[in-house]
Amino acid sequence: MQKQLSRLPFLAVIIATLTLTLSHVGGANIAPTKPDVKKIFGRIQYVTVFPDYKVEIVSAFEDLRVQEVTALANSAGKWQIVTALPDFKIQKVTAFADFKIRFVNALPGTP
Repeated sequence: MQKQLSRLPFLAVIIATLTLTLSHVGGANIAPTKPDVKKIFGRIQYVTVFPDYKVEIVSAFEDLRVQEVTALANSAGKWQIVTALPDFKIQKVTAFADFKIRFVNALPGTP
């Protein structure tokens, strides 16, 4: 009987740890929301660190069609590429992107 009572604090710690771990795991199933890609236009700077957004370049099933322009980047998907004073900083990645883009010559915006 004495041996079983000495195990109670140990079992209580184990149960508390499992409860906290499982509660955090359950919250991890919530998918992060994608940014509103319609609002991503204007002066864009490509960076390798500290981006506003990470994008994956694809040839199909894109979230945003992007047209690189030299002026008047004033609607969804029109990007004027700059090296200073950007509206958004973009990092090109191959995995774990915030959204996917496809470069086009006409009709930029959402599919």
